[in-house]
Amino acid sequence: MSIRLWHATLAAGVALAPAALSAQSAAPIGPSPAVIAMRDQWLNPAVNSFTFRETNKVFESRDVPRSGPVWPLVNGSMLAMPAHQSGGTTMTYGAWADRTFTNALLVMKDGKVVFEDYRNKSDAATRFISFSMAKTFTALLVGIALGEKKIRSLDDKVGDYVPELKTGGYGNAAIRQVLQMRSGVDYEERYDFGANPSLAATIHTKAIVRNQMRFADPAMTIGKKTAPGSTFNYATLDTAVLGWILEQATGEKLETYTASRLWGPLGAEASAFWMADGPPGNGRALNGMGYNAVLRDFARLGQLMLDGGQANGKQVIPTGWVSQMTAMIPFPDQYARKAEFKGYGFQTWQVDDEPGAYSAVGLGGQFIYVHPKTRTVIVKLSYNPPVEPEWLTGEVIDYFHAIVRAPVTAKP
Repeated sequence: MSIRLWHATLAAGVALAPAALSAQSAAPIGPSPAVIAMRDQWLNPAVNSFTFRETNKVFESRDVPRSGPVWPLVNGSMLAMPAHQSGGTTMTYGAWADRTFTNALLVMKDGKVVFEDYRNKSDAATRFISFSMAKTFTALLVGIALGEKKIRSLDDKVGDYVPELKTGGYGNAAIRQVLQMRSGVDYEERYDFGANPSLAATIHTKAIVRNQMRFADPAMTIGKKTAPGSTFNYATLDTAVLGWILEQATGEKLETYTASRLWGPLGAEASAFWMADGPPGNGRALNGMGYNAVLRDFARLGQLMLDGGQANGKQVIPTGWVSQMTAMIPFPDQYARKAEFKGYGFQTWQVDDEPGAYSAVGLGGQFIYVHPKTRTVIVKLSYNPPVEPEWLTGEVIDYFHAIVRAPVTAKP
């Protein structure tokens, strides 16, 4: 399935998922009918500029408090934001930002903020959802656990850490293969709702919307489709399994481990949160798609990666781990994918042919784009419609290329 198709099917499925409430989900322990109805409108293009913010108001969540000194982000010389050409029309940055459904955008060059923009009544305190950018953050946590020897080796089997997964399709897959989305399990990121919903749609409805099951539960019974390591297959279930491994290996809840090992040492300026698939004591952080943070802290994560795992001069991620994460396996030419997506590393995308560039990517147009050659980090937080226009991602990445080459001017 192409990236565009799994984006579209997820978005369309969520927007069209039935709001009718079963007797089971109407029980007092579950979300109310009004909450379920709101959750079903999450990606509705009429309101998703706003529903992509502060999702803990509607979904279950787990706080990730900030702690310690804040990593100061220094303002640099102003970036001259380039004009954009489309269909013979030249448009300003503002027009491009509206055209590409932008909620907020920040650019850093050489570790300094050179452009920052909040739109649609968002501001520096707004916590935006990352969607699948959370997968890249999960890989950072795996690197930390590996450095602490909580995970012994990436070649260990999933079943070595999660006994419940020993007999299923994940049992003999190596952690490395799960990081690469090459677990081999029989899962398709296809969100077909209705009378006969797909597995992905069932997980979404029962785990995220109604909190009737844990997102990772199907990993216990899922079968194999291909040999582990042989085939790339984008699967949020793979990332949920990585979260389960982290909790088993560290003996900590994911939100606690995130706070103490990543968010505090990062020097985040604001607390963040993971979405969750149930209330405390009955659910787990949705580490495949549910991290929420302010724009500047997403930029700090990008700068952390650009600086080889250092935050404000302090080594937070083990030396060499970011290089491993961003060592891409190219997609074969015959593999039907978006033209803009070229390969995949550890939960991290290669979205273009720029040497060494990589990106965290999330549903709805969320990007942390890192361009090492020009020491540029771009964070774009968006509200793309459920079915994205064919031109959209290509134009966004082209504009990223224009940004990395744009001149800076003297401070005003």
